[in-house]
Amino acid sequence: MSDFNPAPVSPEEQRVRTWAMALHLSQFATYLAPVAGIVAPIVIWQIQKDKMPELDIHGKIVVNWLISVIIYLSIGFVLTFVLIGIPILMLVSALAVIYPIIGGIKASQGEVWRYPGSITFF
Repeated sequence: MSDFNPAPVSPEEQRVRTWAMALHLSQFATYLAPVAGIVAPIVIWQIQKDKMPELDIHGKIVVNWLISVIIYLSIGFVLTFVLIGIPILMLVSALAVIYPIIGGIKASQGEVWRYPGSITFF
């Protein structure tokens, strides 16, 4: 067995990590109510970013991803008429599940992870 002991984290740092993880995972609120997965991350980001400046980075990453997903899904929907849109919709839908999980895990470890393929707006 490994004797790996992670470095102790201050309560304030742990709080930031927890909120950052919640910010990434709040995208799954879409499965409870369609708009909740967009509103929840934005509300968490806007309320907590002044209290925890580190959260501002995570908030921008998540909102950029949400806007990117809307754009990619719109393009995929239009392209379904020529059949190439179906794989695009499937890929974007899969990434919309995978990326928040990875982002949440990284945030809980104190890391900032930018979603690949996300368009930077903020």
